[in-house]
Amino acid sequence: MNEEIALSNENNQSAEIDDLQEESEKIDTSNADWYIVQTYSGHEKKVKANLEQRIKSMDMTDRIFQVVIPTQNEIEIRDGQKKTITKNLFPGYVLVHMEMSDDSWYVVRNTPAVTGFAAENPDKKAQPTPLDPTEIDKILNQMEHKPTQIKVGFEVGNAVRVTSGPFSDFIGNVESINTDKGLVRVMISMFGRETPIELDFLQVEKQ
Repeated sequence: MNEEIALSNENNQSAEIDDLQEESEKIDTSNADWYIVQTYSGHEKKVKANLEQRIKSMDMTDRIFQVVIPTQNEIEIRDGQKKTITKNLFPGYVLVHMEMSDDSWYVVRNTPAVTGFAAENPDKKAQPTPLDPTEIDKILNQMEHKPTQIKVGFEVGNAVRVTSGPFSDFIGNVESINTDKGLVRVMISMFGRETPIELDFLQVEKQ
C-alpha cells in the first residue's frame, strides 16, 4: 500500500513538472525568469495557493506563469512502520517563473506569508536577481528524476529489537545499513557468540 502511495506521489510530481513545461510552451515566456521567493517557514503551500489566486484575480497570468514548491518524496521507516512523506527541498522558499515588472513584483511581494525575494536589494527598491537557468534546470530535474529517499529511525551502533521472523524478540546492535536494498545488518548474541543477521528495515525497531 505504501509503495503504491509512493509511486502515486512520484507520478503526481512528474505530472506536475510535465504540466509546467507544457504550459510554458503555450505562453510566451521568452522574457521570463525564475526567482526564489522567501516565505514564513511551513507556509509554502499557503503561499503557492494564495499567489496563484492573486495571479488570476489580478489578471497577471500573462506576467506570472508558474509557482513551484521544490519537493522530494521520502519513505520513513520507524518502529516497523513505513510511511511516505513529501519533504520540501528548500523549506521557507518557493520558486516563481515570472516576467519581472513593477506590477508583477508587487503581486508576489505582497502575497500573504511572503517575506520577500531572495537576492533582493536591501532597500527593496531595486528588482531582485533571477536564478541562473542552469540552477533552475538542476532543481526541476532533481524533482522529476531523483529517486525516493529512505529514512530509517535507527543508525549504526543503535540497539534494536527484531520484531518478526525466526529471530523475533532478539536484541542486537546495528552494524550496517543498506538503504539501496532496504536491509540492515544486526549483531545478535546466539549460543554465546555474536552472530550477524541481515533483516528488512520493517523487521526491526529501535530500543
